[in-house]
Amino acid sequence: MRGQYILDDSYKLKKAKTSGWVILRRILIGLLASLSMAVLYYILFAMVFSTDEEKRLRQENRAYAEGLPTLEEKERLLSDVVEGLTIKDDRIYEEIFHSSAPNVDPIKSIDVLSGLDTIPDRQIVKATEERLEALESKADRIEKNFMEIAALLQNDTIVIPPMTLPLKKFSFAQTGASTGDKVNPFYKVKVRHNGLDMIGPSGEPVLASANGVVSEIVRSRKGLGNVVTIDHRNGYKTRYAHLADIEVSKGRVVKKGTRIGYVGVSGNSFAPHLHYEVIQKDSLALDPVSHFFASVDPEEYVNMLIMSSMTGQSMD
Repeated sequence: MRGQYILDDSYKLKKAKTSGWVILRRILIGLLASLSMAVLYYILFAMVFSTDEEKRLRQENRAYAEGLPTLEEKERLLSDVVEGLTIKDDRIYEEIFHSSAPNVDPIKSIDVLSGLDTIPDRQIVKATEERLEALESKADRIEKNFMEIAALLQNDTIVIPPMTLPLKKFSFAQTGASTGDKVNPFYKVKVRHNGLDMIGPSGEPVLASANGVVSEIVRSRKGLGNVVTIDHRNGYKTRYAHLADIEVSKGRVVKKGTRIGYVGVSGNSFAPHLHYEVIQKDSLALDPVSHFFASVDPEEYVNMLIMSSMTGQSMD
């Protein structure tokens, strides 16, 4: 390194002396500059080029990100099914066996979505998969309960209420008001409603919901209009009202699914529908929807329960 020269008092050139601190400072500046350039080169390299491990991790993260919504949707659908199965299970034991359903191990709540910013994708997916396995296990347990119930129902001593839909083509969208205090469509005041309004087109066949004997026939232009009442075993009765026509007579023995009449608007009926009642021991009006668990799938059953309870106005 060439030295620096200065003029002295006699105007002669002489070599300037450089202090140790100046030299050390120059060395440090050079080192810092070199280090900064190295870091900059590394960052630029990392932005443009990726190692095999980085590529693998990025692909893995993309796969997790794409798979997670599918797992969440599967979990939601399975949760809905399990909820419906649970409600059906509870209803079966409540209505038929007059007891609580066997306890199924609860699913531990896995709240992984509340901390997505701090939980790795792999852990989120793993937790979701574990929850799906727990839901499937619970569904299997409830299905076993149903199998046990099916075996018990073969026992003739068990009290079984009518459980079949009286309309062959019926969905939750046709569910009207069920039992309870409902607004009368004609007088616009709340009155006691003892059955379920099942909306259907005029002329649709009405079917007996269980085996029994026709105990009463009413033909009228008032009240419930044309009515058929059937006595079943163990003190149960079913009543079918607002019929357009009646195809059975008093004393006739009917089987489940026997056509007893047709949907109509006889009596005080706001629109074509079947007013269907389930009665126990001559006076206790039961909620008919709670007896349809054996006739519809779990999701349909839950929707029927919601529709019937939320409808505030009856059709008769």
